[in-house]
Amino acid sequence: MQFFKDLTLSAFSAGFVAVLVGFTSSVAIVFQAAQAFGATPAQITSWMWALGLGMGLCSALPSLWLRKPVMVAWSTPGAAVLATAGLAGGFSMNEAVGAFMVSAALITLFGVTGWFEKVMNRIPVAIASALLAGVLARFGIEAFAAAKTALPLVLLMLLIYLLGKRLMPRYAVVLTLLGAIVYVAARGQLDWTAVTFSFAMPVFVAPHFTIAAAVSLAVPLFVVTMASQNLPGVAAIRAAGYGPGAPDGGIPVSNIITLTGVATLVLAPFGAFALNFSAITAAICMGKEAHEDPAKRYTAAVSCGLIYVVIGVFGAAITGLLTAFPKELVVAIAGLALLGTIGSGLAVAVQDESHREAALITFLVTLSGVVIAGVGSAFWGVAAGGVALFVQQYGQQRRMPLSGSAPTTQAPGPLKNP
Repeated sequence: MQFFKDLTLSAFSAGFVAVLVGFTSSVAIVFQAAQAFGATPAQITSWMWALGLGMGLCSALPSLWLRKPVMVAWSTPGAAVLATAGLAGGFSMNEAVGAFMVSAALITLFGVTGWFEKVMNRIPVAIASALLAGVLARFGIEAFAAAKTALPLVLLMLLIYLLGKRLMPRYAVVLTLLGAIVYVAARGQLDWTAVTFSFAMPVFVAPHFTIAAAVSLAVPLFVVTMASQNLPGVAAIRAAGYGPGAPDGGIPVSNIITLTGVATLVLAPFGAFALNFSAITAAICMGKEAHEDPAKRYTAAVSCGLIYVVIGVFGAAITGLLTAFPKELVVAIAGLALLGTIGSGLAVAVQDESHREAALITFLVTLSGVVIAGVGSAFWGVAAGGVALFVQQYGQQRRMPLSGSAPTTQAPGPLKNP
């Protein structure tokens, strides 16, 4: 099979790091969201089963079919919205499932019609790159902020990473992760108490559709999933060179969004609240660290998807295994693995002088993490950058050529004698 011929250790490790970062950074929020609706331990395990299978199959199968890295994750901001709204509104699990399905139907609609992709096509490359850099830069900052509580670990990881980039660039992240694991294991900092080996069993919950749940849960879940997850996720795809400008057409964004919406509809009664494009973990699997050849980076996404499926099958056991790692190790490896993508995003964002200030505004607003009306900073970063670009350049093209463009009028010829 071609997949095994293309698979390398660096690609598989990129998939593993993506899973490690994705799960350990937000699995607690998912647990809180489930508990907000009164979920039983069996139902929480079912959520892990549904989310693991949904993310895994929606990542692995399209990646194998398209030979491109398609990365799907759960909606972390969506989980946060559910955790807050669930407690405030006192909704039952049945009402929550109904809301998940309404949100999934809206996502499917935007995928089938291509509305979301049409919006993305109107966002300048500089703004999209600044958005991605702003989303990822927070992980870079947290990587070094972890030195406040684990200075020796962070310094060791940074040293291994720099030496790895110098001597074995393709395996720098792999070596850094292995070195960190050996270090924390030797110091007895791996927490194995949460690891219990058992298969996950799906628990079906019949949906109950109510207007209150649709307004309070479904609509906010849809908005934050599209604005805070799918928006930067598509930006990551385009920054990595798998967008519409790719020689073979790139990743079909609308089709994948439709796939995530349908998958959520099917798995919602078992706990899959929202599946969407990944941004952070996608950048890990789409960068040079995963594979030097862009045509073979799909193996990293497939590896990530297969690991997600295993997590879904074993549920709480694998979740406990992943959460055994110290928090500082997780944030540090995420930040170091994303350094290249952050740098590339910033370079593209400030390359065009005519878009530079608008791109910087997008970057800073996104990096700020501001949340307004329940919508995350990714959306507001694009909105702020778009407003800045409009104010600075509206009408300019009619009066003078844009920077780097050809003149719109011919140069005057030599003056004639009167």
